Amino acid sequence: MGYPDTFEGFAVESADKWTEPKYREYKPRPFEERDVDIEVQACGVCGSDVHTVTSGWGECPYPLVVGHEIVGIVKRVGDKCETGLKVGQRVGVGAQAWACLSCRQCKADNEVYCPQMRDTYGAKYPDGSITQGGYASHVRVHEYFVFPIPDVLETTAVAPMLCAGATAFSPLYRNGCGPGKRVGIVGIGGIGHFGLLFAKALGAEVFAISRSDKKKEDAFKLGADGFIATEKKGWNEEYSMTFDLIVNCANSSENFDLAAYMSLLDVNGRFINVGLPEGDGFKIEPFKMIGNGAVFGFSHIASRPEILKMLDIAAEKGVKSWVETLPVGEKGCGEALKRCHDNDVRYRFTLTDYDKAFPKK
Repeated sequence: MGYPDTFEGFAVESADKWTEPKYREYKPRPFEERDVDIEVQACGVCGSDVHTVTSGWGECPYPLVVGHEIVGIVKRVGDKCETGLKVGQRVGVGAQAWACLSCRQCKADNEVYCPQMRDTYGAKYPDGSITQGGYASHVRVHEYFVFPIPDVLETTAVAPMLCAGATAFSPLYRNGCGPGKRVGIVGIGGIGHFGLLFAKALGAEVFAISRSDKKKEDAFKLGADGFIATEKKGWNEEYSMTFDLIVNCANSSENFDLAAYMSLLDVNGRFINVGLPEGDGFKIEPFKMIGNGAVFGFSHIASRPEILKMLDIAAEKGVKSWVETLPVGEKGCGEALKRCHDNDVRYRFTLTDYDKAFPKK
């Protein structure tokens, strides 16, 4: 049947078959007056995709097409769209597909914290339909969550910025990362490598913080000014109370000595988490953490203004993701999910060759 009646995608059907996505056709929710339809050209593979399809973060509405680092071409624009999008324009979509845009949070450019927000995949609309992501021929999204892509940014490189890049950028930008600041990035992986890239682009002195020296060379290539390996005894002592901001991008809290990390922060410094490990999370020990009055907090994905700012900075400063590409399809999607789960990628995957997987009908 094909667009616009149906979309096509590669869906995971159950938690025990999460590495075996299957081709399927499905009907998107009804098109509304501020919606945009996008023909997908590329989609990044996010750790969130793995946590979702394995049911690691909870119940999953199978069958589900994941993917929320989407780049494509506008094919249809609703009659009441206000953002100036045009058919034929190259655009991106991140991890959010909808918000009410009228609550206190939305009006303060905090729509990512809207109580009614809906994710790009796996969320239920009032009509009962489930949002489906970018391992697909097309996506249908409210225009507010569609972002023009600067011409100088390559499609395969910019795709992972729309979730991983934005997730790293938001806490850096909101917490004053810039010249004269010392910033630490914990975890040199899919999100962490963006933390290094954008902290450097914003002008800060940047330290990579990792369990071992294994990724030391990569960290310096990504722009780090310093490197700290936490497997070494007394690793934190030399840097006690010297950091203004630490963004934790690590995907595991196992054997994580939170008090030692917090000791790195200057008075009123901030330790912001963007990684979302499965399980019980961190152990808070107040008496070990009160000595510098530091703040322990969390950050979600980025707002529209932050994503637009991130894309402008990436274009201006020449920020480029470290990506590997795989062809979209049952095999390619399954391989990407498995290797992402196994941390077998430096540092993001982008799915490509959409024109071959979804030939025009």
